[in-house]
Parts: sequence; structure tokens; C-alpha cells
Amino acid sequence: MVVLLLTLVVKVGYLQTVSGDEYRAAGLDARMRTTTLRAERGALFDRNGREISMSVPKMTLYADPTIVVDPSGTAHAIAGLMQFDAAREQELAAELTAKASSFTFVARQIDPARAKAVTDLRLPGVGAYKEPDRMVVDSSALAVVGTTDTEGVGIAGLEAQYNDVLTGKDGRFVREQDKDGRSIPGASNVEVDPVPGNDLVLTLDRSIQFQLNQVLLARVRQVGARGGTAVVMNSKTGDIYAMANIRRKDDGTYSNNGNYAAVEAHETGSTAKVFSIAAALNEGAVTPESVFHVPGIQKFDEYVIRDAYPHPTQVMPVKEILVKSSNLGTVLTAQRISTSTIESYLHAFGFGDKTALEFPNESPGILKPADEWRGTEKITVAFGYGFASTSLQLVSAVNVVANNGTYVAPRLVQATIDAEGRKRDVAASSTRPVLTQETATQMNLMMRDVVCYGTGTLAKIPGLTVAGKTGTGYKVQKDGTYGSAETGRKYFASFVGFLPAEDPQVTVLVSIDEPDAGTRDRFGGTAAAPVFSDIGAFVARELRIKPPVTTEPCSKVDPYARAGESGH
Repeated sequence: MVVLLLTLVVKVGYLQTVSGDEYRAAGLDARMRTTTLRAERGALFDRNGREISMSVPKMTLYADPTIVVDPSGTAHAIAGLMQFDAAREQELAAELTAKASSFTFVARQIDPARAKAVTDLRLPGVGAYKEPDRMVVDSSALAVVGTTDTEGVGIAGLEAQYNDVLTGKDGRFVREQDKDGRSIPGASNVEVDPVPGNDLVLTLDRSIQFQLNQVLLARVRQVGARGGTAVVMNSKTGDIYAMANIRRKDDGTYSNNGNYAAVEAHETGSTAKVFSIAAALNEGAVTPESVFHVPGIQKFDEYVIRDAYPHPTQVMPVKEILVKSSNLGTVLTAQRISTSTIESYLHAFGFGDKTALEFPNESPGILKPADEWRGTEKITVAFGYGFASTSLQLVSAVNVVANNGTYVAPRLVQATIDAEGRKRDVAASSTRPVLTQETATQMNLMMRDVVCYGTGTLAKIPGLTVAGKTGTGYKVQKDGTYGSAETGRKYFASFVGFLPAEDPQVTVLVSIDEPDAGTRDRFGGTAAAPVFSDIGAFVARELRIKPPVTTEPCSKVDPYARAGESGH
């Protein structure tokens, strides 16, 4: 008995001294419940400080099945207030009965008032905590801004691209409870306060973005198209004021959930004539007055190429070739320089490479090396077939002409604002020379004539001088061909231009994907150009763009008119 007593005394002494801290920590751990306090995610503002995407306060209901006294009754009470269906009620009851874990979600990111109605029941083991939810204030920008998951992690768009910047540092809330799961008064404390994430100031203009989306959606519906994209860009800085994306769903309705302007590439059609003609001008191979004998139809390697409209062989200067969007005239102009030179210029204009935006899943487009061009590819690249571009690449490329020959990279983020309110401007867009100022001026003047007298007359804006170019591309179909008049075709119709042409402030691209092929509204000049006119008008109002004093209306006399001739 003495030996047993001494052993007991030694054991008690050992537990109170050597192992005391370990057992006290274990006891405390059994009484403590730690809850993560989610840090508020940074907001996204437009260039004028208006919210585009932000976190809003919500509550999350949870339960500790090990403490729940009546699983079925608890599940039924919660289901009544939360309006759960029978299946969800049974699922919750099973989770509470199993007691496989000390934590299970009941409902996440719900209205605080509804969460309070549940917690007011004081059901054992049921609690709630704050968990912010993400709300896109301007849904027209959804495709660009992107979304987050229920954990507040960016999964698409700018939310994903800048997730590390927007994400704050979570805090911890520690709650000490008794053996029945009740909080011990005075024992709860916040160990670590959450730190909010940084805000982003975007280049988007919320008002322009909304109107752009509405105008594009109306036009896509009107021409029965599959979808469309539109981009409004500051001609001098590369800042994107707005980027709209519309796509028809299987049920016939339209959505704007994907940023197709950045992630999908299409053959550009005749808008590419801007680049091949500009390259030939810049190399000194031609001038705007250089003339060519342009046939109405020509065969290359057994492949027949037709001009934009039927005509006999005509003498055309380069400026008329662009104004009337002559395919064969553009080919003759481009043949004055080598294919490797054309490829070099296309890369300088930004094709074949992702833009500086680095938008998630952005497409680099398609541009093969010139030494891999085969057969008619050496011909068709001049007028928009054989390489593919995203809308973002195309608007940035045409903007080279608007910006006096200098490429300026597109930009979507203007600045960041940290938790202390300090604003840090993002670096200005990178630039590079592509054309001489003389070439850019020549192209500007010819593109004004496209709108005054050529294929882009429906892009005119009262009181402003517009320069631009139409593009109507055939889309490759399932059989790998462009289709035919007999089998049917699918079209990708575009107009891209800038205003005011004397001193460009904004460059705008509109593309309509698969307009009704059975109507005249299938061409760039008829499907997309009218939308450009509407967009240019409201953008000029929003940005207070005034016509330069040198603005001159289009002459009533068409200097390119030929008897008995028409085109699109």
C-alpha cells in the first residue's frame, strides 16, 4: 500500500509539473472553437470612382453535429425558415445525425435578416458568422470583371487575374465553450483582425460600358446574329473604356458571360487591307496615287479570287482600292513587298501575340511564319484570310493609324488602392513605332474616304469626321470550307474606326458574329457600321469630345464614282 501510495504521489507530481502544460493545453483545446474571419476582398472601381464589383455583407449558417441535441427537429426548424425543400431537409438531418464532423455548412452567404431568424431560435450547435459575398454592380461588365467562388477566390476575368492583389489576410475569432457547447461569458476574443485586400481602379467607364452593351445587344438581336463584340479604346493611352460581349445561348436568349473579345480569334476579312496597304506605303513601294490594272476575277493556283463587286479590269489608284475594298487591288499592292515583310508588319501591328493585358485565357490569334505560307495563303493574307485576330488585337492594330503610327498596348487597370487608402498608379501602356507619321496620315485620309464614299458610309456621325474600315469575313464551317453560294455561308462582319479623324480620341471596333446570311445586313458596312455610328455618338457625348475647328463634311460629289457601279 505504501508503494502504491508513493507511486500515485509521484505520478500526480509528474502530471502537475513535467506534463502540466501539455495537459492544460489539451483541455483548453477541447474547449476552444476557432472561426476564420474572412477579410474583405478589394473592390473594383471604374475610372471615375464608381463601383463595378464589390463585397457585400452576408451571413453563413453552420452547425456542430456533435452538439446538436435533436437532429431531425433542428433540420426541420431550419428548413422552415430557410425554405429548404424536402430533399435538402433530409440531407441536413442526415449530416446532423451522422456526427462525423464537428462542423458542417447549413447555408452560405445568405441575407443577414434570414440568418438572424435562425440564430434567434437558439438551437444547440447552430451558429452563424459573417462571410462577404461578391456582387457585380454593373452586370454589363461581367465578362471583363469576372467572378469569384463561394470561398471568395477569383475564378474568371480580372477577379482571377488580380486575385492576389484583391485578396486580403483573414483574421481569427476564438470562442471558448463549456461541455454543452455554450459560450463562456467573457472568454471570447479576436486574436487576429482581418486585413482588407487592395482595390483596383479600372480604365472602364461604367456609363459607356452600359450603353455599349445595350446597343450591341439590340443590334445582335435585330440582325439575328449568333453574337457580337465591341471595344472602345482611348486612341492615345490604350485605356479600354468599355468592352462588350454578347452570345446567344441554346434557349435563344443572350448572355454576356464570356470575354470573347479577348479569348476568341477570327479571320478579319477586309479590315486587314489597312495593314497590307499601310506596309506597302511605309516601305515606299507605292503611294496613294499609284495605279494598278485590277481585274474583277483572277485565278491563283486553281483557286479563284473575286473582287468585292463584279467589274471589268479597271485602273485603280491605291486609295480607291482601299475605299472600295478591292480584294485583287490589295493583292497587287501587297505584291510590291515580300511576304516576310508583310509578316513582320503584322507582328508589329500586334498580331500573332497576346496583348499586354494578359487576360485569363487570352488568345494570341493565329499568324504562321511567312516561310510556312503555302499556295494562296501568300495571296489571301493581304485581304484578311490566312491569319486570325481577336477583337482586342484588331482594335489595337487599327489604333496605330489613329495614334500617328505608334502602337500603344491596351490597358484595363489604372491604379491600386491599399488598405490605408494609398493610391498607386499602374505603369502607362508600352508603345512601339510601326508606321511613319506620314504613312499614318495617308492612311487616315484614305480611311476617311472609306466612310465618306466607300463601304463604310453607314458609320458617319453628324458633326464629326470618322475614319475607318469595313470587314466581311467568311467563317470556316464544319466541313473545313468557307461554304458557297449553293451550300450557304457564315459571316463575321466588322467595322473598326476612330474619331474625330483630325485628332483621334477614341478607336472603336464592332464585330457581329454570324448575322442572318440571307439578308443584306451580313456585311461589315451594313451589320457593324451602323452600330459604330451609334457608339461613336454617345461616346463623344460622355467624353465631351468636340469637333475640331478643321472638321469638314464629306463632299456631295463622290470622287470615286464610276458609271453603273455599286458594291458593299
